[in-house]
Amino acid sequence: MTPARQRPTQVVAHRGASEDAPEHTLAAYRKAIADGADALECDVRLTADGHLVCVHDRRVNRTSNGRGAVSALELSDLSALDFGSWKTRHPLGGRVEEPDWVHRPEDREATSVLTLERLLELVVDADRRVELAIETKHPTRWAGQVEERLLLLLKRFGLDAPGAAEESPVRVMSFSARSLHRVRAASPTLPTVYLQQFVSPRLRDGRLPEGVDIAGPSIRIVRSHPAYIERLRQSGHQVHVWTVNDPEDVDACIDLGVNAIITNRPRAVLDRLGR
Repeated sequence: MTPARQRPTQVVAHRGASEDAPEHTLAAYRKAIADGADALECDVRLTADGHLVCVHDRRVNRTSNGRGAVSALELSDLSALDFGSWKTRHPLGGRVEEPDWVHRPEDREATSVLTLERLLELVVDADRRVELAIETKHPTRWAGQVEERLLLLLKRFGLDAPGAAEESPVRVMSFSARSLHRVRAASPTLPTVYLQQFVSPRLRDGRLPEGVDIAGPSIRIVRSHPAYIERLRQSGHQVHVWTVNDPEDVDACIDLGVNAIITNRPRAVLDRLGR
């Protein structure tokens, strides 16, 4: 096969502009759009009462002032929590002397738990094209219900069945090949990305799970196995790399012709690309 057609490298804001603002909050995504990010990235989990929310960890302990598993909490429980003030705390205790982001308790929406529905509204209402990469988190007690609810929500926004994959402003990512298979079975034209922490021996030749066209290798793979990235591209796959924050890693990705750079620092990466 021929290499995937190359377009300008897309800059994707990982959990929003998450170096500057609390990850997965409206504040972080608003900043990412203002910074010029081409796309936003989010993780989704299903609450006990069936809502998709943007939270990375299985539990809310790290990124909120609450405790407990997302899957065991209802949306009303999560909505009562503060997902912003942790950003101003020093990891060893106390406060950061000059935080990059200022917590404003009066702006509840900016740091409340973010539903995927609200994030989709932000993307749809943007004054320019902003794409969205949605990662389904597995394993989870809700298993296939995550993909079912996701596709129903995308359908409400008219985003579940693009005419062609390259036209879609939304793509679904996962480390779970089974999750991506569920998405492809229900919506064949919705782009899917197979995330990779390490290179699986059975996929070293540049293949991906059946029906998946986009590889999502970690920056560790790019550093250690650049020839693998070349094989992916020669096999006709797009390559979306995470999480790329250092200038030398940005340069390596560009040299290898990757299609998307997923970063906590979208403005800095855009500057590095001369945009």
